[in-house]
Amino acid sequence: MKGLFITFEGGEGAGKSTILKIIGEELTAKGYSVLETREPGGIQIAERIRDIILNTRHTMMDARTEALLYAAARRQHLVEKVLPAMEAGTIVLCDRFVDSSLAYQGAARGLGIDEVWKINEFAIAGCMPDLTLFFDIKPDQGLKRIAKNKEREKNRLDLEELEFHEKVYQAYHMLLEQNPDRMKHINAEQTVKQVKQDAMQELELFLS
Repeated sequence: MKGLFITFEGGEGAGKSTILKIIGEELTAKGYSVLETREPGGIQIAERIRDIILNTRHTMMDARTEALLYAAARRQHLVEKVLPAMEAGTIVLCDRFVDSSLAYQGAARGLGIDEVWKINEFAIAGCMPDLTLFFDIKPDQGLKRIAKNKEREKNRLDLEELEFHEKVYQAYHMLLEQNPDRMKHINAEQTVKQVKQDAMQELELFLS
């Protein structure tokens, strides 16, 4: 049996990384073979690229350079980790994928969603997620969460103004409307327990 590729998307502070870990543990307990990973990163080359992209000292980075680096990290991660795991029948849970680039670089950076899609279309070569869970939290609420979370990795995107994150938010909602079969909405402004329940419900519905 071929595995599944399930991605977790959302703005800063949506809690998707926390929920991904909890769901990974639950699916493993149910007997599924599960791989948890993240973008950019997940493998050595992509983690090195992540360090470059998210380094708070790299504020001079050009928007196109940023988009190309994300796509490069994505390609290597896909061929080295995601695709082999799926071939082995594993459910891959990935923290961010192509929708992030469309929202962050395409919309918020102003490069254009179609332009950024072209770069990524080349990088992913037709490999789209089977299911995407979009964790919806208003940007101001998400940023408040980040400010309170002292353990969270601080990155270059955290330096952006609220307006940037609002553009990301609007883009995600547009992608949600355009991809209703693949993308499922999760209200991330609830308690962790309730968010996990809603996400698990969507997953079990999909798996059945």
